[in-house]
Amino acid sequence: MKDGFGYVDEAVPGIRWDAKYATWDNFTGRPVDGYPANRIVGTQELCTALRNAQDRAASLGYGLLLWDGYRPQRAVECFARWTGQPEDGRKKAQHYPNIERAEMFERGYVARKSGHSRGSTVDLTLYCLSTGELAAMGGHHDLMDAVSHHSAPGITSAEADNRWLLRSVMESCGFAAYDAEWWHYTLKDEPYPDTYFDFVVA
Repeated sequence: MKDGFGYVDEAVPGIRWDAKYATWDNFTGRPVDGYPANRIVGTQELCTALRNAQDRAASLGYGLLLWDGYRPQRAVECFARWTGQPEDGRKKAQHYPNIERAEMFERGYVARKSGHSRGSTVDLTLYCLSTGELAAMGGHHDLMDAVSHHSAPGITSAEADNRWLLRSVMESCGFAAYDAEWWHYTLKDEPYPDTYFDFVVA
């Protein structure tokens, strides 16, 4: 483990996670380079802020479920290679129904230099503590479509309220939202704003 980083599940007891890029359940349809273990890693500062966010969410009856945190640069490069491969249709309907693979970069859904690789960005959602059910958000993680934008029309009022709740929790704990993805938050005072790491999540 790189100095200054840690496993989020160890630093934030009770947090839920499902590291999508370590599994077959992501937009590439296979585990991604740099994720040999299904764990979420982040800077120590990210972990502290997430602990505060978890406490804030719990006071409202919710928990946090993480999908991604620190992302090795080699994973970003894996995404870039994947966008140049022929379309096989396996994940298109689920993750990018209205765009082509190559458009993911120009539309801002995937970046060649990702904030995730700096270690203080996280993809997450809320779940209800009493039932364990995920909060309805009007679209799932990595749905690369306009419906995933914070201001998207066409979602229900309950879904809009849940997005706002997640945003209010995260912003109150020092995070900034990303307009194109309701699940994506970056620590405002991130410790490595100009460094893109490439150690594996092991």
